Amino acid sequence: MLDFFLLFAGLALLAIGANQLVDGASALAKRMNVPSIVIGLTIVAFGTSAPELSVNLVAAIQHDTDIALGNVVGSNILNILLILGISALFSPLAVKSNTTWIEIPLALLAALVVLATANDRLLDGAPGSVISRADGIVLLFFFIIFLVYNFQLIRNNKGEDDLEVKDYSKAKSAVYILLGLALLVAGGRIMVESAVNIARQWGISERLIALTIVSVGTSLPELATSVVAAVKKNTDIAIGNVVGSNIFNIFFILGLSAVVYPLPIQNASQFDILVNILANTLLFLFIFIGRGRRIVQWEGVLFLLLYGAYLLALIKGWGI
Repeated sequence: MLDFFLLFAGLALLAIGANQLVDGASALAKRMNVPSIVIGLTIVAFGTSAPELSVNLVAAIQHDTDIALGNVVGSNILNILLILGISALFSPLAVKSNTTWIEIPLALLAALVVLATANDRLLDGAPGSVISRADGIVLLFFFIIFLVYNFQLIRNNKGEDDLEVKDYSKAKSAVYILLGLALLVAGGRIMVESAVNIARQWGISERLIALTIVSVGTSLPELATSVVAAVKKNTDIAIGNVVGSNIFNIFFILGLSAVVYPLPIQNASQFDILVNILANTLLFLFIFIGRGRRIVQWEGVLFLLLYGAYLLALIKGWGI
């Protein structure tokens, strides 16, 4: 029970730390006359993925590779099947901006790149599969391309986005940034260590803990952002938040994790990678081929049913 308490305590520290970091960094950027759209596309976007980044870096440093891979893949599956599924129940999720038209195929590409980098045994006849440091560097190069694309959007944007930023002094902003980083590091370490302890004491795999409890916990910022956006009918934000997070998770977080420490791939993890591809493929088909270029309620229900089936397969170990 102590480990479960520590797990949720670590999650709380991650949430508070990410919020403090975003508030401090946004206020400091505003003080330095950085445009709101730059703050939104960089600092705020980074903040929603800060929990995943913190957990993955700690896991990679401690060589808990199942948690590092499971957290990223599990979060991406959850983002589409659970978060977009719930969001679609509140309002049809229509794609309006040109950015999402590019980012959805890019998210599918990211899922396929993971499949390629995680299959040395199949593609090269190697004795085992691993996302190596070289693979991690390739993923980071993809992330640089994604950053360039985002900054190109910034250059082409003629107006200011309506973004609320705290009115802190530079000194106060710096304190919030340092406090946020400290809480993220502490929360990530507590979550990883408690998750490993739970897995060992309960006789279950670290992969299962990462794909369920850890990925759900670190994805709460995306859940809150997308559901609130759907309720307010800001459907582009609801989809864009999830898709952007998935790209960030694979190209940056997974890439950086592999650079810190190569990630061996279990045979069971291939199932999760394929489910991630399935989720991204369905999103692509619903948006680009479906009627109205949107995710409607029945498609959201299908997402939720698929996520339930995935969790059941994980728990029962069917075909894994």
